[in-house]
Amino acid sequence: MQQRPRRRCEGTAMGAIVLDLRPGLGIGPFSLGMPVCEAFDQIEQQPNIYDVVHVKYLDEEPLKLDIVISFPDHGFHLRFDPKSQRLRLIEIFDVKRLQMRYAATLIGGPSTLATFVAVYTLFGPTFPGIYDKDRGVYTLFYPGLSFSFPIPTQYTDCCHHGEGIGSYFVHFWYGFKSAYWHSFSFHCEAELPLEFPDGTTPVTCRVSIYDSSTDSKVGVGSLTDKAQAPPLPDGSLYMEEVHVELGEELWFKVGKQHIPFGASPQDVWTELGRPCGIHQKQVDQMVIHSASDPRPRTTLCGDYFYNYFSRGLDILFDGQTHKVKKFVLHTNFPGHADFNSYIKCNFSIYSSDFGGSFHREVNPSKHCITPSTKWEQVKEILGDCGRAAIQTKGSASNPFGSTFVYGYQNVAFEVSYEEWLYRNCHSLPVMMKCCLGAGGFVHSGYKTARTACNNPRGVFHICTAL
Repeated sequence: MQQRPRRRCEGTAMGAIVLDLRPGLGIGPFSLGMPVCEAFDQIEQQPNIYDVVHVKYLDEEPLKLDIVISFPDHGFHLRFDPKSQRLRLIEIFDVKRLQMRYAATLIGGPSTLATFVAVYTLFGPTFPGIYDKDRGVYTLFYPGLSFSFPIPTQYTDCCHHGEGIGSYFVHFWYGFKSAYWHSFSFHCEAELPLEFPDGTTPVTCRVSIYDSSTDSKVGVGSLTDKAQAPPLPDGSLYMEEVHVELGEELWFKVGKQHIPFGASPQDVWTELGRPCGIHQKQVDQMVIHSASDPRPRTTLCGDYFYNYFSRGLDILFDGQTHKVKKFVLHTNFPGHADFNSYIKCNFSIYSSDFGGSFHREVNPSKHCITPSTKWEQVKEILGDCGRAAIQTKGSASNPFGSTFVYGYQNVAFEVSYEEWLYRNCHSLPVMMKCCLGAGGFVHSGYKTARTACNNPRGVFHICTAL
């Protein structure tokens, strides 16, 4: 069969696509505060434009640094907070590859240089910026938007560290400009590097778009850390706290829903609404390790999943009794085969063994397990469970490698790379997946229902003993 040639969107041969710039809100289809899964949805809807995409994260400590989606052909990337997985910062690092449209005017790209003059003319007057002496970069700020300009080394002596710059400056008053030349002055009347003494003007090297609800100034270097995702609207179910009492039930904090083990499909529909999908469970390969289950093994069993992808949750029902027997909570970490299949579930696990209950206040640092809990802390809370079972699908279907499953009474955890667990447990996040159950030891055999989706690093299972 002849392979169909890849088509590129018109005007993208040099990466010069045109995206609408929305200061403090976003650019093109990408909006500040959007979950990482929504960003991937936008990318998948326009494969001819976003055909080269890089996903970057710190493998050893994925909660330490941002999750970054980069578009090298178009010169910009998206930075997502590693814990909430919401877009906090958009950076255009190669302005010549991306053309931005603001108020019907184009700026950037190979044909329209984003010079200081062009930026100041388009966006208007603003306060003096900040000069980073170590990096040789001057950053100009607008609400929710900043432009960084490299300053040539021959003019750095004319710059003072902090606000403003003192080389050649231009004031704008109602369309008139008045030039002031201060050859060696560190305190100048106008603190804007519109032009240099040789007549050239700085060209933007980086554009940052960030939430404008705070007074933070976001630019290059350490200034990027000040960007935060905008606050969620009241009543939002994204990252809703899901409290789990081992062997008992799930409780959703915003909606106040309770789903116990043994609940019927009708109970679940009433509490959570229609599921996003329903899938029949394949036979559990690991059930051979459970001597208490004498049922014959077939390709399919009668059990079935309700999938709530937008809540990061799967619910498994017994095919004979039609009662809840397992909950699967997804942490959606990069590096796991299920990454981007589910929104991250913001769970808190409490155990009756240490007196924790979500019906009363407890110290979460000592008695609660969350997606951010490290594996050493889990072992301090629940004790050492011994060796882990290895779970792998082969490099063809999962290039991220094997994961390791640890089983406890009423709960099992799926964790990434064992060598890191044993060598650097203090620096690893906890789990890929976890099984919680009622009334017995939970073996490590479980499978999520959505095997066709790709999602790196984090899932949690809650289930009854099989």
